[in-house]
Amino acid sequence: MKPTLYAHRGASYYAPENTMPAFELAFQMQADGIETDVQLTKDQVPVLIHDENVKRTTNSNGYIKDYTYHELCQLDAGSWFSPNYAHTPIPTLEDFLTWAKHKPLYLNIELKNNKVAYHHIEAIVYEYISAYQLTNRTTISTFNTNSVVKLLNYRKNIEIALLTSRRYRYPIHVAKELGASALHLKYKLITPKIVASAYEQNVKLRLYTVNRPAHIIRSIQYGVDGMFTDVPDQAFYYRDLLYNR
Repeated sequence: MKPTLYAHRGASYYAPENTMPAFELAFQMQADGIETDVQLTKDQVPVLIHDENVKRTTNSNGYIKDYTYHELCQLDAGSWFSPNYAHTPIPTLEDFLTWAKHKPLYLNIELKNNKVAYHHIEAIVYEYISAYQLTNRTTISTFNTNSVVKLLNYRKNIEIALLTSRRYRYPIHVAKELGASALHLKYKLITPKIVASAYEQNVKLRLYTVNRPAHIIRSIQYGVDGMFTDVPDQAFYYRDLLYNR
């Protein structure tokens, strides 16, 4: 079965990460899905940005948790990448779900709560996804094991994934014990034993962040369920090449 190709923060090699232009470009590049990161503003609005601080990807400084949504709307999240993307805003989760609802895309929403303890982020994000009737094609992922446990309240309705870059002896067992139905693993840690264990225990296995051609090809040949990539056009090319020999 072909691995599902998720555009990591959108087509983030070609457009500013976690912005609507990056998502739209990924869709045009025929990505199967979109991966994005969610955090909460001071007034509890879920917004899509990777870093806890806005400094790297905007024209300002400070933590997301200390900004109101109105204040974040004033920031430029595109100029850091290219002048062509000047004045690109930080999107909300609702912006993203509205855009994705009628597109044939899988979604992966990563909760960025391993450094900042956003209270009730699990419930808030789930309620948005549910309201847009997208639970059947959305995965919620997180590095935070406590958050995985909190998400178990929703696991009958939505896929929950443990994200990890830790070198566990039995990573599939760890995910299964937490109650996750998927494991998102740093690609350097993949082994044939892990792949076999995932299939045996019925745990979806996806790799991040896979960008180089050799790594893309290797990941496909391992037979994983999916991968996250900044270059969805290249991943699509190599997957097509390997499956149409």
